[in-house]
Amino acid sequence: MNSKIIEIIAQTLRIRTGQVTNTITLLDEGATVPFISRYRKERTGSLDEVQVLNIKEQHEKFTELEKRKETVLKTIEEQQLLTPELKTRIENCFDGVELEDIYLPYKPKRRTRATIAREKGLEPLAKIMMKQLERSIETRAASLLNDLVETVDEALAGARDIIAEWISENEKARNIVRRGFENSAEIISKVIKGKETEAEKYRDYFDWKEPLKKCPSHRLLAMRRGENEGFLRVSITPDVDKILEHLTRFFATGLNSCADHVEMAVNDSLKRLIQPSIETEFAALSKEKADEEAIRVFAENMRQLFLAPPLGQKRVLAIDPGYRTGCKIVCLDEQGNLLHNETIYPHKPQEDFKMAAKKLSSMVEMYKIEAVAIGDGTASRETEAFIKRLHFDRELRIYMVNEDGASVYSASSIARQEFPQYDVTVRGAVSIGRRLMDPLAELVKIDPKSIGVGQYQHDVDQKKLKNSLDSVVELSVNSVGVNLNTASKHLLTYISGLGPQLAENITVYRKENGPFASRDELKKVPRMGPVAFEQSAGFLRIPDAKNPLDNSAVHPESYKIVERIAKDLKCGISELVRNEILVNQIDWQKYVTEKTGLPTLNDIKAELLKPGRDPRKAIKIFEFAEGVYSINDLKEGMVLPGIVNNITNFGAFVDLGIKESGLIHISEMADKFISDPNTVVKLQQHLMVRVKEVDIARKRIQLSLKGL
Repeated sequence: MNSKIIEIIAQTLRIRTGQVTNTITLLDEGATVPFISRYRKERTGSLDEVQVLNIKEQHEKFTELEKRKETVLKTIEEQQLLTPELKTRIENCFDGVELEDIYLPYKPKRRTRATIAREKGLEPLAKIMMKQLERSIETRAASLLNDLVETVDEALAGARDIIAEWISENEKARNIVRRGFENSAEIISKVIKGKETEAEKYRDYFDWKEPLKKCPSHRLLAMRRGENEGFLRVSITPDVDKILEHLTRFFATGLNSCADHVEMAVNDSLKRLIQPSIETEFAALSKEKADEEAIRVFAENMRQLFLAPPLGQKRVLAIDPGYRTGCKIVCLDEQGNLLHNETIYPHKPQEDFKMAAKKLSSMVEMYKIEAVAIGDGTASRETEAFIKRLHFDRELRIYMVNEDGASVYSASSIARQEFPQYDVTVRGAVSIGRRLMDPLAELVKIDPKSIGVGQYQHDVDQKKLKNSLDSVVELSVNSVGVNLNTASKHLLTYISGLGPQLAENITVYRKENGPFASRDELKKVPRMGPVAFEQSAGFLRIPDAKNPLDNSAVHPESYKIVERIAKDLKCGISELVRNEILVNQIDWQKYVTEKTGLPTLNDIKAELLKPGRDPRKAIKIFEFAEGVYSINDLKEGMVLPGIVNNITNFGAFVDLGIKESGLIHISEMADKFISDPNTVVKLQQHLMVRVKEVDIARKRIQLSLKGL
């Protein structure tokens, strides 16, 4: 890649050029972001996964720019207008907006007013007018009349049209207008006349105006959604008078009638050509910026959800609660396999308490249930209260599980493949139970947009959103690692270097040959080449492997180092694992080589002390407030327990155990100024909140953390 681009990326990300060069080389060789950040620290200077991902994104952006430059050069060359100076300037341009400005005069365009004026032979007059040296431009215009131009006024108007187009294609002119937009543009939203009733949900934006540079992501996306739905008219307007003054001063430099006509052309060019063009540009840029912020918020929420605490391998009874249709029950073993399903009717209208209690007690005893997962939708609180009243033959832990997306999963092709003989209600309950056991393994099967976190995710650039979420899933899965012998095909798909086909091949091989005994056995899987093995092996775990390193994040390429250490200490590798005394005796400097430096050795040390460590926290039981089952039970001033179920850049939503979530506005999160809610709260966090305001009519609950 161009050294200038490397330099720009390094400056943008505030890292060394060598780190950028090496990372791009690794990416070009097919290495993934998780692999590079975990196993190539010596080459990247210990860049973390976020930094590596940023380099990848910047690299892709500049690759696209280079492709665009090729198109621009080819188009200008075909017109036989490509001079050596112009070619050099395009080749040395690394800004997309600047490139389009350079290209604008050469860009094929439809027939314009200026084109028509040129066809009438008025370009010489426009050039004379633009020089502003002619004392009487009217006299000169009269001398240029022809069969196509009958009057002086028509000639002057045509010349002004040509000048207006020149000005609109002038880089300096466009930059003057851009600066005007940057400094003074306001975004203005007005309701479309006659749509007031239909557009009620956009009432806040019926007559709204604010500086564009201060408009937050969520507000801009809300206005644009209202515009797309046909309820609002949204525009971006700068201080036109000030811009016009700057442009006139720049172009109308004479003191004669020519200058007057140039001034008229400037006015026309601004209002008819440049301003609409730059408004479109700023609309796109502001939308792009709002998209990036919304995607960042959504991606961070998803990351926190994927890395939510798992219950682990326990026998679970999962309940998808309901009233009339009953509560769907499934019993799962430690691996999440379905053992039994049942429906009970403890709530209205049936209220068959005795039979429901009898069935539950029987299932808990028969399937040796250790925990209960209750979906947090309709009838969840009543179901929780019912179960807590029962007496079982063992102590059970009861968990409320966020069921957003479970219904989407239950109707998906993935669910049909897993449970072809069961209906959607059973599949949904299984998803709830498995989500408690391992949120990450279950959530990868669901379209992230269906999980109910983030803001305006359906309004943002869907390609960018998908790329961002794919990266989040990939980084989350690989940071945890997966059990090679139990991971589903869908989970394996996200492991570094695998993808759908190899994930499928692994599950087929496992089914035909039994559990993998070692990582090395992976090489027998069809189409598992050296690169795929290198990229994936370190993230795959085999708990009962003969070599304990196969259940750690130590990469197979480093096994020889550990073997050498064990040999020097006169012990086996198994004796090294979790042995703090032995590990702390190692002189790590002794094992530094040209390829393996201290960053990798420090990672090996951490793995020997705690092999296969899970970065996720331990799960905690949570209980909602007794007596609060609907918004009508809330009173201002009440202090209640809640779970954060969504974070936006204007605050966090909290599940209080009722249908409506409450909002802690960012201004109510602390006694000091907060710019990012993530600095105060995290998704799925348990906290105490104060009820600040309850609007029953609009079903809105305002909460506060101040003083708690």
